[in-house]
Amino acid sequence: MTRKGVVSLRLNQDQGCFSCATESWFRVYNVEPLAQKLNLSYGDTEMVGSVASGEMLFRSNLIAMIGSGNGRRFDEKAVVIWDETRKEADQKVVLDITFPQPVIAVRLKKDRLCPCIITFPQHVIAVCLKKDRLIAVLRNQVHVFTFPNNVQKLQTFETRDNPKGLCEASPFGGTLAFLGPGKAAGSVQIVNLDKIQPGQTPAPVTIHAHKGEVACLAVNQNGTLLATASVKGTLIRVYDTTKKTMQLELRRGADPAKLYCISFSLDSAYLCASSDKGTVHIFAVKETQLNKRSTFKRMGFLGQYVESQWGLANFTVPAECACVCAFGPNQSVIAVCVDGTFHKYVFTKDGNCNREAYDVWLEIGDDMD
Repeated sequence: MTRKGVVSLRLNQDQGCFSCATESWFRVYNVEPLAQKLNLSYGDTEMVGSVASGEMLFRSNLIAMIGSGNGRRFDEKAVVIWDETRKEADQKVVLDITFPQPVIAVRLKKDRLCPCIITFPQHVIAVCLKKDRLIAVLRNQVHVFTFPNNVQKLQTFETRDNPKGLCEASPFGGTLAFLGPGKAAGSVQIVNLDKIQPGQTPAPVTIHAHKGEVACLAVNQNGTLLATASVKGTLIRVYDTTKKTMQLELRRGADPAKLYCISFSLDSAYLCASSDKGTVHIFAVKETQLNKRSTFKRMGFLGQYVESQWGLANFTVPAECACVCAFGPNQSVIAVCVDGTFHKYVFTKDGNCNREAYDVWLEIGDDMD
C-alpha cells in the first residue's frame, strides 16, 4: 500500500480516526470532522523515524509502531508503544518488545472490562482495571501479550506464511482471527482471547473459508462475525464465529480483483469492501433482502454467480488506488486513499449513494506543519 510515500493506512477500533505511516512521518487524523490530530515527523525532530505501520488503542494516548526503512528509529523486529502524553521525547517510548524476526503487523485490544480512560495530574494512561492485549504478527507466528503494565506473553500461535500480516481482533469481544496453519490454504484460525491464560494452550478453531489464499479479513465489533476474501477477490464470505458456519456469500464482482479492505459497520448491519477496481461496495448483513440479486437468475449460464448476493450500493475512488473504508454516522461510508484523497458517501436502503464530502487529507497535514 504505497503511493506518494504512504506506507500504510489503518483505522482505529471505533472507525473514528485513522493513522498514516510514511517514509518520513507518522500522523493521526480525525474522521468527523476531518482534521489532523497528531504529527510525529522525523525530519527535524527525529521523533519516530520511518514507520512501517502503526496501531491506535481507540482514542487513547497509546500507539503501537513498527520501524522500517533507512530512516527508522525503531527496529523492524520490535513493537514499540508510544505514550504521546509524556512530556519528554525520550520518555514517550514506554514499551519495546523485540522478536527474532521482523514484525509484519501489530494489533491492540482494550480489555472488554476496561472501557474507560483514567486521568492523572501528570498524564493520561490507558485503562488497566485488568489488562489490555497486544498482538504481534510475524510471517509465521502470532504472539499475544498483556500490556502496557506487567507485560506478559500469553500465547504464540503458528500460521502459514503471512507476508501481509493478516490478523484482526474484535474491539469489544474476545475473537482473534488470523491465517490458518501449515498447508491449509484459504483457512482462518479463530481463538477466544478472553479464555487465554498464562500456561494454557487453547486450540484455535479453523474455518476453511476459500480454496485460494486468504487476501483480506475483518471481524465485527463484538466478535460474532468474520468476513473473508481470497486472492481472487470476487466473493466475500461472512461466518458466524460461534457456530463456525457461513452465514452469507456476497459478490463483489465477476472479474478477479485485489481487495484492500473489508469493514463491518459498528452495529454489524452493513459491510463495505474496497478493491483495485476503484469501487467501494456496500452490502447489507442484517437486512439481506436489501442486497441486489442477479438479473440473469433464470437464464442459468452464470452458474454459481446467481446464488450470491450483490451489493446494495457502491461508489468510486481512483482506480487501483489502495484505500481503507469504514462506516460513519447516518449511513455514511468513508474511504481514505493512499493518494491522499478522502471520500465520504451517504447511502440509502433503496441503493442510492451520493457524495457528501471530498478532501485531500495529505494537504491538511502539510498545512499544519
